[in-house]
Amino acid sequence: MYLDGKIILLTGGTGSFGQKFVELALQEADPASIRIYSRGEHRQMEMQQRFADHRLRFFIGDVRDRDRLYRAMNGADIVIHAAALKHVPLAEYNPIEAVKTNIDGAINIIDAAIDNNVQKILAISTDKAVHPENLYGATKLVMEKLFIQGNAYTGGIRQTRFSCTRYGNVLGSQGSVVPLFIKQRENGSVTLTDQRMTRFWLTLEQGVRFVFDCLEQMHGGEIFVPKIASMKMSDMVKAVAPDCRVEVVGIRPGEKLHEELISEDEARMTVEVKDMYVIKPPHSWWQCENWVHGKPMPEGFRYTSNTASWSYTPEQLQELLRKEGWDC
Repeated sequence: MYLDGKIILLTGGTGSFGQKFVELALQEADPASIRIYSRGEHRQMEMQQRFADHRLRFFIGDVRDRDRLYRAMNGADIVIHAAALKHVPLAEYNPIEAVKTNIDGAINIIDAAIDNNVQKILAISTDKAVHPENLYGATKLVMEKLFIQGNAYTGGIRQTRFSCTRYGNVLGSQGSVVPLFIKQRENGSVTLTDQRMTRFWLTLEQGVRFVFDCLEQMHGGEIFVPKIASMKMSDMVKAVAPDCRVEVVGIRPGEKLHEELISEDEARMTVEVKDMYVIKPPHSWWQCENWVHGKPMPEGFRYTSNTASWSYTPEQLQELLRKEGWDC
């Protein structure tokens, strides 16, 4: 496996993605070490007790702290950047803090990675970065632009390469609607923003395995988008709380009815390969033949949650959630 023998730094490493990444990486690969970089000492202690593996290293630090990142990346081969302020309403209420973490933090990652000659840096983005309607999405759009253009700073001297993954909501992750619906159903009523709303969904394991694939295949400059299922949020309610009364509360500020993973403008630079789409950078420094066999997208192509070819039924989602350990 590509991760064998590698020193990996994982920012936001105690989050849902980081926990699953470490679980699968330790089971299926043999990395030299995985450095967990995050702010919370309590969650690091819990993670240390859960895995009890000598290959794990725990770094207390914030992506806003440039000097700490420089030290943490010393000798690293791979950086996976998963740290972010992700909650839409909180980012709207605390915009400067969101910018400091999601944008300034990305700049610090780029500088530290280049100066430490890290081989590959892969950032985790979101469908909300496409035509953003909220501050969180806008900060992730800027992060994507910074990471892709970061390749221009390495020139032909350094080996450092930057790419991004972009996908939708993760079932049962921290901040997911699933635990909210499960808690609300105790009172016999759940809240739904709009009956028409759709979203892209994937499991934590799908997200991590997608990152594994992208790390192995990336040249630097790509945005990787997986082919994943979408679902009506009303069907999500039927799966999680089928016997509950539904209270429609309206769309919150910054929310969309439907999310988009690839815009019509991006489609011109996008190719389809097996189980993913690859958005190539429209920059003069891009010189890569990795994706010459990919299928170009037709004129007017958009990848949106209300037009995706694959949708979960409530019954399929129930089965998937049970496999993920949720009581449905």
